[in-house]
Amino acid sequence: MQNFSVEVITRSLGEVGSTVLYILVGTVILEIILYVLFGKLLKSRYTLPAMLLGPAVVGLAVLIVYPLLWELNLSFTNMTLRRFGDKATYTWIACQENPEEVGFWVTDCLIKNYADVFRLPVLKQANFFPVFLRTVLWTAVNVFFHVAGGLGLALLLNRPLRGKGLYRTLIILPWAIPQVIAALAWRGEFNYEFGFVNLMLGRVGIPPLQWLTEPLWNFIAMCIVNIWLGVPFMMVILLGGLQSISGEYYEAAEIDGASGFQQFKNITLPLLQPVMTPAIILGTIWTFNNFNIPYFINQNELETSDILVTALFRAAFQYNRYGFAAAFAFVIFIFLLVYSIFYIRATGTLKEVS
Repeated sequence: MQNFSVEVITRSLGEVGSTVLYILVGTVILEIILYVLFGKLLKSRYTLPAMLLGPAVVGLAVLIVYPLLWELNLSFTNMTLRRFGDKATYTWIACQENPEEVGFWVTDCLIKNYADVFRLPVLKQANFFPVFLRTVLWTAVNVFFHVAGGLGLALLLNRPLRGKGLYRTLIILPWAIPQVIAALAWRGEFNYEFGFVNLMLGRVGIPPLQWLTEPLWNFIAMCIVNIWLGVPFMMVILLGGLQSISGEYYEAAEIDGASGFQQFKNITLPLLQPVMTPAIILGTIWTFNNFNIPYFINQNELETSDILVTALFRAAFQYNRYGFAAAFAFVIFIFLLVYSIFYIRATGTLKEVS
């Protein structure tokens, strides 16, 4: 048994070593090609930047662009568990249908999977729009408390305070803990009979709540855990933004007789917007796509607690609808892309950066 383990480890290390060697050789060859092309043939002054950026561009193309294009192709196919693996077992849906009926090509051929996202259940019973509205509510509640709690803590820690470093360390701990571990720990605390939350509620005379089986309380439990995890990140980002604001603005405002609220409204918030806008966009995308908390807190797989990303996971890996799940993923991506563009243009806080 021990010899088998040593053999497996040795083989794994050999595979890793060969992979690293291939990457190094490929990088050297790429650098030589870029040097010859830009430095010798084109005589470009951008030879060094091209050589520095070349490996990164190729790496991003291999790790991001190619998987996206492959998934886009998959979203037009009829791949399921029965048609999995070899390309011969699945094809584009347009090749499998009869496009003679009126309107058939639009709804039931090439974009059938995209149409099915909106017209068929994305879970066993729940359709797209109820799950989408629940996801929007989940995102809005969490981002609101992330920003409000993070800004409140940042304002407190931006003042002269003893033991400020200790407070920062303690507040950042929830964000530093791996989400899976935190979610599983919190799920235990929401246990009906033995959980810490119900035990504390019982101490103040409140009957225990069905956090893991009742739809409403399960959704609230998800929000509680995610707020606890997300506030520290927002606090760190906003605290950095607050510390970049010069104190001269506040001194001038005090001389003019401005109150604390007026200083916050007319100085802090406007100057904090260039930091807050990207943080809110990232927080929204991360919360919208947060898989760990809804999946692990929703222990009993209540469809009333699932959001889009958990519905996508179930469609792909529990119901094995791979082509449908690929189209589902691109629908979610389009929603987030439209939101990001709209929010950036509506706030206009990134104009200076561009």
